[in-house]
Amino acid sequence: MIYQTAADWQTAKNKRALLFAMSGLGKTHVSTLLRDSGDWFHYSIDYRIGTRYMGEYIADNAKREAMKVPFLRDLLMSDSIYIGSNITFDNLTPVSTYLGKPGDPAKGGMAIDEYRRRQSQFERAERQALLDTPYFIDRAQNLYGYPHFVCDTGGSICEWVEPADPADPLLSALSNVALMVWIRGSEAHTDELIRRFDKAPKPMAYQPQFLDRAWRSYLDETGCLEAEVNPDAFIRWTYAKALAHRQPLYEAMAETWGTVVDAADIATVRDQADFNAVIAAALPHR
Repeated sequence: MIYQTAADWQTAKNKRALLFAMSGLGKTHVSTLLRDSGDWFHYSIDYRIGTRYMGEYIADNAKREAMKVPFLRDLLMSDSIYIGSNITFDNLTPVSTYLGKPGDPAKGGMAIDEYRRRQSQFERAERQALLDTPYFIDRAQNLYGYPHFVCDTGGSICEWVEPADPADPLLSALSNVALMVWIRGSEAHTDELIRRFDKAPKPMAYQPQFLDRAWRSYLDETGCLEAEVNPDAFIRWTYAKALAHRQPLYEAMAETWGTVVDAADIATVRDQADFNAVIAAALPHR
């Protein structure tokens, strides 16, 4: 780790942190607080994915739908209108909408092969966006003059790494430039995340092997044909399993490559001084 002790962190002229956890545990909230302080550059992995690496996929998908409408098709073909996504740090819906859900097209789903193809596109995009972190650290300091840097990762970072591999390319690159911090939720947090997801299910990215197991198990359990699957029912069914799948991966990442703070402590952060104190308190427990 680039900061071994609380003193290392507290006295560092240039603080660099990378936050990872399931979505909904405070990564973006605390990153926004730090950005608003004026001293921290906020690098959002999901924003980078949507604007740099999947922007054309997202726009082309919208254009494909527009081309089905004769009026819009004529305008597109004559370059009379422009279709793009309005991605912001607070609105990453275009990314999740493009990822979509597998199942019955009449219920908003897509064929599983197309779903797997988009999952693969997202994996490549997230890997590259994560590897861009060192570039943005340099850019934030040398171009804009920010002394501190926070990387706000997506919940799926753990899907593409092998925490037990000391040569893992993603974890090696990231831990060399930033303190990797797992925001650990409690059982109560897990229950709340499941409740929220059940109320408003959203597309997720999955490790290919996990997705294949989940898809086969769901078809076996329900007796559905692929084209009969209710997309929302499938991702609701999968969500709790995805949480259980990711938990040991996050834990291994923190144990080998970084440190851990509790989501309850992150929830107390109101400014950069609070954040620095929470991180400093976590380092002696390494």
